[in-house]
Amino acid sequence: MSAPPESDPLARERAHLAESRSALRAMREDVEALDIRDVTANWVNARVLERQIEERVKALADHADTPLFFGRVDYLPGTQEGRRFYIGRRHVHDADGDPMVVDWRAPVSQPFYRASRRDPQDVRLRRRFGYTGGELTAYEDEHLTDPAEEERTSRLLQAEIERPRVGPMRDIVATIQPEQDEIVRSGLSGTVCVQGGPGTGKTAVGLHRVAYLLYAHRERLARTGTLVVGPNRSFLRYIEQVLPALGELEVRQATVEDLVSAHVEVRGEDGADAAVVKGDARMAEVLRRALRSHVTPPAEPVVVVRGARRWRVPAYEVEEIVRELLSRDMRYGAARDALPQRIAHAVLVRMEAAGEAPDDRVQDAVARSAAVKAAVKAVWPQVDPAKLVLRLLGDAAFLAAHAEGLLTEQEQKTILWEKPPRGVRSARWSLADAVLVDEAADLVARTASLGHVVLDEAQDLSPMQYRAVGRRCSTGSATVLGDLAQGTTPWATGSWAEALRHLGKADGRVEELTAGFRVPRDVIAYASRLLPHIAPGLAEVRSVRESPGSLEVRAVPAQARDAEAAAACARYLRREGSVGLIAADGRLPALAAALAEAGVPHLAPGDETTPDVRLTLVPASLAKGLEYDYVVLDEPAAVVDAEPDARTGLRRLYVALTRAVSGLTVLHAAPLPQELAEEPAGE
Repeated sequence: MSAPPESDPLARERAHLAESRSALRAMREDVEALDIRDVTANWVNARVLERQIEERVKALADHADTPLFFGRVDYLPGTQEGRRFYIGRRHVHDADGDPMVVDWRAPVSQPFYRASRRDPQDVRLRRRFGYTGGELTAYEDEHLTDPAEEERTSRLLQAEIERPRVGPMRDIVATIQPEQDEIVRSGLSGTVCVQGGPGTGKTAVGLHRVAYLLYAHRERLARTGTLVVGPNRSFLRYIEQVLPALGELEVRQATVEDLVSAHVEVRGEDGADAAVVKGDARMAEVLRRALRSHVTPPAEPVVVVRGARRWRVPAYEVEEIVRELLSRDMRYGAARDALPQRIAHAVLVRMEAAGEAPDDRVQDAVARSAAVKAAVKAVWPQVDPAKLVLRLLGDAAFLAAHAEGLLTEQEQKTILWEKPPRGVRSARWSLADAVLVDEAADLVARTASLGHVVLDEAQDLSPMQYRAVGRRCSTGSATVLGDLAQGTTPWATGSWAEALRHLGKADGRVEELTAGFRVPRDVIAYASRLLPHIAPGLAEVRSVRESPGSLEVRAVPAQARDAEAAAACARYLRREGSVGLIAADGRLPALAAALAEAGVPHLAPGDETTPDVRLTLVPASLAKGLEYDYVVLDEPAAVVDAEPDARTGLRRLYVALTRAVSGLTVLHAAPLPQELAEEPAGE
């Protein structure tokens, strides 16, 4: 087949797309055809290789509705040999090994995201491609070194940003902005905290950063592991397709509860006051004191019998050994494991002084002797972390002894169980309790560290929860994502410096994203009326969307508000895209009944939309991190009133108001909260 003429660039690009798909298919067939029978020494090696091949085949899958490439950069003559590179989600090469599509994470791809007229980075031309389904239908060029060409907004870029949201969160690899790309490509060694208002893409930036780090440091992270921590299961289901779409299949996702539930099962809930105290960083010291209280001075010497001889280590010397181990601030379990060897060493010193020549085998035998074991058990007993926390929360005297000078009497009363459970299994542990048990477990034995952890919606974590996440990356790094204005827990963090300190990453740097790509101008301006009341120091998000969006705020009769909400959803469903009906948690049963009566089917958060069911009924408590093309917000005052205090309620409302991508309808029978009803000066 002859190549399309130069006069038809679109045809040439379509031909390159077809050739790239053929090359990808050949790459996949080559992997599938691998014969490993002669290169595996045993069945274990064979299974490992088979699994690696299976994963490679998955990574080379070609999805018809996902473009193989979305951009192109042509370098100036004399730079990169004046070459042309197509930028896509994965690398594709031809039979000779020459690249037909370059992975977006490769260094040569970076100028596609960062080059500008002011700094072209040796790029002569940047081309963006437009697709309908999987078919290439348009392209758009920027001649970055041509002074005669006027700078303009990319229509294809804008169309991709405005594209309707249906189903799970999608990647933003085609639309990453320069300030986002700088965060994405930050090095592995440092921790980065991203403060970003609604629609600034902070979650997507965090996920793409994981994908970039896995590309740049694959061997290291394959050994140490990566983890994405989200606020709830609904959120994790919403984002779970992003990394696989970028070719990364092995990243674990979890909530904080998932991390800490290995020790106890979470079955209960705390009141706000108790949760705040249990989540306070002071509890770490209370636990440390309580754990170390189990170490007691020896009452008797240690006497070891070896043959006809008796070797005596006086109590004061054993006490000196114990004190020295305590001063080293070792983990409780590690110090306990070291104690028998230290006592045995003291015995060997006496043997050598008596003219004997004991070796390491003798020292090990002494360490395992009944006398030494009995001494260690008496002086440094084993401690079960769950039983330790159970006693702290159930024994007022024990708590008082170890919380003295740390917690007030009232705070101690707040966290004590009214009726202490009989044992660990019968206790109705709350999430805050489980975090305390996790802290105690780490004091006993160090928690294994991963290479990199992404923590999303971090503003809602307590200091103790930060510590729980931080010990999972104590020798690695972290990407922390959040928005202080969206902190909706009573213990929400007040500053990122404080959060990073509790995470154990006080030297982490804070970046702020202020350009909004999701929420329309009119909608974000309306929601931003709340900012002076919920986060006075934060900058307002500046929407770069050309579409102002649709915003309707309407009072409805109280007796008709449920039907009005259902009708508003039905109107939005006549348009393309997803719809979210967000309401205070207590309002959901009435709204579900109204939707059923109106014949409008709906889903719960985290359920994937289908062409037939595109409406999700969302409790305000689970709205964070989700997005819908159109949102109907029911009764803002009820959202505020459902929270324990006004600031938390207004923050919850701010979250609900900023979930819309194209249109927002606010329905209220009760008066709007004053902070929302008032127009800011100059508006």
